[in-house]
Amino acid sequence: MGGDHGPGVTVPACIDFLSGHPDVELLLAGQPEALRLELERRGALAEARLTVVPAAEVVGMDEDVRTAIRTKKHSSMRVAIDLVKQGRAQACVSAGNTGALMGTAKFVLKTLPGIDRPAICAVLPTRKGQVYALDLGANADCTAEHLVQFAIMGSTLVKAMEGTPNPTVGLLNIGSEEIKGNEVVKKAGELLRASPLNFHGNVEGDDIYEGTTDVVVCDGFAGNVALKTSEGLARMLGDFLKEEYSRTLLSRLAALVSWPVIRRFRRRVDHRRYNGAALLGLRGIVVKSHGSADRLAFATALARADNEVRHGLLARIGEEIARLNAAMPSKEPG
Repeated sequence: MGGDHGPGVTVPACIDFLSGHPDVELLLAGQPEALRLELERRGALAEARLTVVPAAEVVGMDEDVRTAIRTKKHSSMRVAIDLVKQGRAQACVSAGNTGALMGTAKFVLKTLPGIDRPAICAVLPTRKGQVYALDLGANADCTAEHLVQFAIMGSTLVKAMEGTPNPTVGLLNIGSEEIKGNEVVKKAGELLRASPLNFHGNVEGDDIYEGTTDVVVCDGFAGNVALKTSEGLARMLGDFLKEEYSRTLLSRLAALVSWPVIRRFRRRVDHRRYNGAALLGLRGIVVKSHGSADRLAFATALARADNEVRHGLLARIGEEIARLNAAMPSKEPG
């Protein structure tokens, strides 16, 4: 029910997703009338693998997290997360209020042993392929230990989803030198260098899209700023390109000639193909879709959740946390 478009996008995206995943069932948590109307409009009312699960309330995109948790116990978001806790669903996907989704998921599902705070992890395109970046907005203030936990979860995610045996981890900083950064980042660097993780060292903002490492770790404040800046830049460059190609008759003709190149370029930087951020560290799989996601983007988020379930991500993160925590140097008393 959430996001900028609601069932008008999410329902047809679900139908698209099911067409390519014959062994999956989707539970649509929301207001029955609105959902059934969309299903009927799309000719999918009788689809056996689409089940409407009634939810009386909807969390607004601008609602406070505490309000959502305390007063919206029958919201579509809460119902969907409850389905995961009950074991009726293996994953939850939402385009709704990010803060409310994270807060509700943490309240209902709790965190995995060894994890203090969940983190938002998304896949971003790079020159070499893609990079997993976290945290992208769940935790504005972090300790060095939190950043190490993020690194463990990010590394495990890459192992599980990409089959990379020993992913490299970079710590986002204002310089590559060990002496750079604030005290939290410098302490996190020390802990990561002493950990069994394949720690590359500090990386800067431009390293994210260079593909210098498989994982980039940062606090939620820096990560969200970097993400939103990147999205804004991508949109601006796309608009500039469109303006230049439509400026004159000659440029329009040039656009026709170069259309195959433009189409390939747009596909490579199309953020919809990377939609769906994992809320890592929870005792359940939860994927956050961008609020402005269209039909293709939301279907991509569904596919991401499906992949995480198929790769046994939840169990693998728990196992990896236990293994790496046991291998970490013991803390000195005091």
